[in-house]
Amino acid sequence: MKDCALVVVDMLYDFIDGSMACKNAEAAVGESLSLIKKKIGEEPAEGSEDVIRGSFPILFVCDSHPANHSSFTKQGGPWPPHCVAGTRGAEIHDSLKPYIEDELVFRKGENPLQEQYSGFEGINSAGQTLGEVLELLGIKNVFVCGIATEYCVRQTCEDLKQGGFTVYLAKDALAYVDYAGHLEALAAMDAEGIRMI
Repeated sequence: MKDCALVVVDMLYDFIDGSMACKNAEAAVGESLSLIKKKIGEEPAEGSEDVIRGSFPILFVCDSHPANHSSFTKQGGPWPPHCVAGTRGAEIHDSLKPYIEDELVFRKGENPLQEQYSGFEGINSAGQTLGEVLELLGIKNVFVCGIATEYCVRQTCEDLKQGGFTVYLAKDALAYVDYAGHLEALAAMDAEGIRMI
């Protein structure tokens, strides 16, 4: 399929081993890396010889907060400080860095007064949204992996579906705050027509 892309949601150090470390995070990164390698042709997919390197854009959604973000507990929000711009916690996992293209990185949560879970609200360095870039690339099918299932992954998937994309969720390439919440979110997304792979 030439009209496919992968959206990697918040595979950032604060969600992997930092202030908001999620369950299954390292395994999710490993599964995401395997998915990327299969899709861009570094590793042949089983029974498939038609994967062409470079035909599978990889878009990264990243929390990127100012130090005084309203979602932080010191500001009366529900979360500990996390993914503060310019810190290690806001960086994409090292193993995924070789696949980063600057114009395909979308930052969300930069406004200190606004909480943003969905990657659909993220903006790239050119001021374009995730949805705008997917449309410019002619993408119809979006694979999603990332952190955390119950929050940013779910809202990104739901907004992609609402935006008219066919959404495939790589359920082994997810990390989560709480396992029960993870299962509940998967069931809800499945019922909404988001396809589990």
